[in-house]
Amino acid sequence: MTDTKAVRDPDGGDALVAAFNAVGADYLFCSSGSEWAPVWESLARRHRDGEPAPEYLDLTHETVAVGMATGYGLLTRRPQGVLLHAAPGLLQGSMAVHGALLAGVPMVVASSESTTYGDGPGQDPGGQWYRNLSIVGGPHHVAQPFTKWANEAASLHTLPTMVTRAAELAWRAPAGPAYLNIPLEILLEDWDGREAKPVVPPGSTHTSPEEADAVAQLIRESRNPVIVTETAGREAGGFEALVAFAEAWNIPVVEPDSAVCGNFPRTHPLHAGPDVGPWIDEADLILLVNCRAPFYPPSRRPAKARVVVIDEVPQRPHVVYQVLFADQYLEGGVANTLRQLTKRATDLDEDAVTVRSTAQQRRHTVESDAIASAEAKAATAQAEGVDPVLVAATLRRLLDGQDAIVVDETITHSRTVKRHLQQDAPDSYFYVQGGLGQGIAVALGVKLAARDRPVVLTIGDGAFTYNPVIPSYDASKTYDLPVLIVVFNNRVYRSMNLNHRRFYPDGAAAQTGEWLGTDLHRLPRLAAFAEPFGMHTETVDTPVGLAPALERALKAVSDGTTAVVDVLVTR
Repeated sequence: MTDTKAVRDPDGGDALVAAFNAVGADYLFCSSGSEWAPVWESLARRHRDGEPAPEYLDLTHETVAVGMATGYGLLTRRPQGVLLHAAPGLLQGSMAVHGALLAGVPMVVASSESTTYGDGPGQDPGGQWYRNLSIVGGPHHVAQPFTKWANEAASLHTLPTMVTRAAELAWRAPAGPAYLNIPLEILLEDWDGREAKPVVPPGSTHTSPEEADAVAQLIRESRNPVIVTETAGREAGGFEALVAFAEAWNIPVVEPDSAVCGNFPRTHPLHAGPDVGPWIDEADLILLVNCRAPFYPPSRRPAKARVVVIDEVPQRPHVVYQVLFADQYLEGGVANTLRQLTKRATDLDEDAVTVRSTAQQRRHTVESDAIASAEAKAATAQAEGVDPVLVAATLRRLLDGQDAIVVDETITHSRTVKRHLQQDAPDSYFYVQGGLGQGIAVALGVKLAARDRPVVLTIGDGAFTYNPVIPSYDASKTYDLPVLIVVFNNRVYRSMNLNHRRFYPDGAAAQTGEWLGTDLHRLPRLAAFAEPFGMHTETVDTPVGLAPALERALKAVSDGTTAVVDVLVTR
């Protein structure tokens, strides 16, 4: 059962590459698998003949492939292609695919299986599929829980349009990854050349004038409204639209710790911090703008506030339990809806605006003073190591005016990073979603989409050890993607230790000091793993050495090499 033709006709590999061309994919992020030989052959032929094709990235770990596609999609907001290997590669990359779902990043993920196991006509797919690569029901059934849509391309005749459908579904709200199982036999089958129609961007959706009028009247009548947002900045134009809306109505904006990206300038006088708690009892109107989980615990209902939800798809199908307490929905495109409400900011009650403006100015002053006090204290601390507040504040100073992008994969220090880095521009801050271990790859994908901007990854030592470090460094070096990695290294899984202490404050571990599952002192110098790749590495354990080390690292990044600064922090 072998095909003896010396020169093969176009096959399913050509059909798939043509389909990704039609989708408008800039890249194919691939973690190699034995099913992708037809794609590789198609790319080699296209390169030889000068025909168009997405750029192929040869990546050595599934998390790196998916994570880079996520980072790239965070900025471009367009679906890319991700090629993994069979069910094992899909399973290995599943955490990152789920992270892309939570982050709202469109992509088309594909992997394969066999349908004939060598018993059909044509080329033999190989015995590995019969023995250990295939999975009962097919990998598309495995992918269903952590993708927006999962299906199988069961025929070469429908493969191009199945890719089109997957891309269109992935791109539309709520954006997220779609999965396609493409059997190897389909990829090896002769193709008749029928191509998919190019994919166009989704059309816009609009809130009706009557609905916008009703909500504008609610705001006009409110004396103490608040905006709460997690992902307004993820929408094209959403960041700017939210700023204009908040300013027009003079409404404070809360960004909870669950915020996925930067949504509102943290230095803005209307920024009201990360805690919605004080507003639960005080606000008379809560405007949830792209906010999937505003209240915790979910049963903590606002005492007197009416709740308006502004979100194109407020009920997220992938969220297991979601409580919004909505009194009214505006389900048009978020940026468009905010612009409509901004235009309606007329006939305001000036007395009410003055009262809430004065209150917010007071809150903003208190917070600004607290930030300055914390940074002054961190700069003069005598403890062994470096205060994490000083790390974030120093980064802010060094990045000022550089149009930098920060990708954050810290846990214990995430609030410190957001509070003291104070990123205040669209697409300048992203928090890695889902499980830990994707941060380096996401930062590399962001850099791929913004090669002219500095990209900084802030990461804890625990999260760092979860990352596929060597494959990530390989991708950085191979594809010329220099980033600055700053490790907040407290030598412990702090969040896990805090939970143990919280659940069992007087338990056996507290009595004996036997804290299991948390100690990371045994790890070697984390920066050293970058040395074999010729990258810039520093380890910092004193406040006086921090700024010079970060300056040298940023210089190395600007010169074209990734830099890793391992900062031994005090807590």
